[in-house]
Amino acid sequence: MKGTIRINLMLSAALLLASAAVRAQNGPPPPGPDMRHGGGGEPGGPGPFGERAELMGFEGLHGGKTVTGAPFSATATTETTQTLSDGTVLHRTAASNVYRDSQGRSRREVTLAGFGPLATTGKTRTMVTIADPVAGAHYALEPDQKTAYKMPMRKAASGTNNAENSAAFEQKMQQRLEQDEASGVVKKETLATQMIAGVSAEGTRITRTIPVGQIGNDKPLAVVFERWYSPDLQIVVKSTRTDPRFGTTTYTVINLQRAEPAASLFTVPTDYAVKAGGHGSRGGPGGPPPAASSN
Repeated sequence: MKGTIRINLMLSAALLLASAAVRAQNGPPPPGPDMRHGGGGEPGGPGPFGERAELMGFEGLHGGKTVTGAPFSATATTETTQTLSDGTVLHRTAASNVYRDSQGRSRREVTLAGFGPLATTGKTRTMVTIADPVAGAHYALEPDQKTAYKMPMRKAASGTNNAENSAAFEQKMQQRLEQDEASGVVKKETLATQMIAGVSAEGTRITRTIPVGQIGNDKPLAVVFERWYSPDLQIVVKSTRTDPRFGTTTYTVINLQRAEPAASLFTVPTDYAVKAGGHGSRGGPGGPPPAASSN
């Protein structure tokens, strides 16, 4: 049972990453899960798994279509700092390596530390995901077990693909953002262009105010989200989220190379056992494979 829980949690996290890693977009992404109604419960609330997505290295590849002809390799860091009412400071980190080739295939390696069981043991946990739009498959790799879980990329029931679905969703979110701006709940600002990791990045600041009483608060709460987006590579190179309830999370690309990554990064190693996933299960596009229940 413990093995099943461990694998399911790993897949849930890894599949969250994989579902984002396959996609990139034409314009700056909409506000993240924390800044949307319904993204984490209440407006401005925490993202999936009780943490903001950046903590797990989720930033960097977002959007509605596969990006080809713009290969790169990058390393990035994510840090979350939260100060409790008694003065205790919580600090959690994630390091990630991200790769994309000219065909639009992507790989993400995320190393987690400083939260959950890892916080008490001092150990780290690395998750690897590969998104291959050429083959139409996601892979979640578990290096210590030399196992890869293969999951097909979904098609919408209507026959539209993920790109069209994502574009429609983002349009809906943009409309909601405009409504919130008009009501004064959200303020959106354009920031000066910056050079980050050697690329030109366009900045956006979104401030969402949680009104008095909405979540039992006796004062308005301001959640501030800044995102720096490279139109050239169509990736996020830096983001900062400050929330008085959950602290500050910063994602930063610290090393970026524009060369074509090695092709072997986007294939499952030959000594790995490949297990097939299925649609409709918890945890992401493919869900935990049936074989996981026997571990």
